[in-house]
Amino acid sequence: MRTSFQFIPPNTNIQFIKRRLIFFMFSAFLVTSSIGLFVFNGLNYGIDFTGGILIEVKTKGDADIAKLRATLSTLNVGAVELQTFGAPDEVLIRVQGQEGDEKAQIAAIALVKAALGDGIEYRRTEFVGPKVSTELFWDGVKAIFAAIIAMLVYIWFRFEWQFGVCAIIALVHDVFSTIGVFSILWMDFDLSEIAAILTIAGYSINDTVVVFDRVRENLRKFKAMPLPELFNRSINETLARTTMTSFTTLLALLALYFLGGEVIRGFCFAMIWGVGIGTFSSICLAVPMLLYLNLPRGQAADRAEEASQQGTV
Repeated sequence: MRTSFQFIPPNTNIQFIKRRLIFFMFSAFLVTSSIGLFVFNGLNYGIDFTGGILIEVKTKGDADIAKLRATLSTLNVGAVELQTFGAPDEVLIRVQGQEGDEKAQIAAIALVKAALGDGIEYRRTEFVGPKVSTELFWDGVKAIFAAIIAMLVYIWFRFEWQFGVCAIIALVHDVFSTIGVFSILWMDFDLSEIAAILTIAGYSINDTVVVFDRVRENLRKFKAMPLPELFNRSINETLARTTMTSFTTLLALLALYFLGGEVIRGFCFAMIWGVGIGTFSSICLAVPMLLYLNLPRGQAADRAEEASQQGTV
């Protein structure tokens, strides 16, 4: 007889609720560390947010960064930063934005290309002005806050306000921890990372809603069961779905991270971290926090009964 592989064995009963204080302490450390890193270390903002000229080149053989830096430092185009970009023969050149209009930027790019000489393959050349970069930064911040508020309203209407508060706390935890990782690793942070944070928010809230749905269903089925036991049962019943979804998503992200090229590597890294931390927050933060918000059990059960009846109509 053929049996199917089960990632999580049936009747799993991991005591998540009993370990909630350990999870809370870890998350508090993670969030406070991330805030501290952001305040004191900052982020390595990409050209989308800082403005300037970005040139990606490929050299013949391994790039001599010291020689290239010495060559470009004599051009009088302002601050010039160089770093290897993936392979040893790929270099990312950042040039300070020039005073003047677009012609001044084009002239600076021409100077850089002339100084580098022949034998250089130019893969990307971009320029973002300071005004545009500032607008992009604040638009990204507004997008994140708008997404969080919209998800709070959605959870509030679908469940109770207690569910909404717990979901948003878990969501903010995911966002802050992602920013902290980028700060401590000093990776480029630009619009693609903003897109990753928004995607993480959607992924995390989806995981949380799945567990909340099971909590609401069990509130209707087990009206006399103590809340800690009921919450733990709900988490374990959705554990296989949650972990398998995260695992298959990570497989795709890892393939993109290692094979997709440097352009999307930052986005993929943020998503890999976000999938992991989003799964953790949905299981270990969002549901256990319901114990401390005086969840009106009867009202939640009635809401679950209404949702069940609507689903069968």
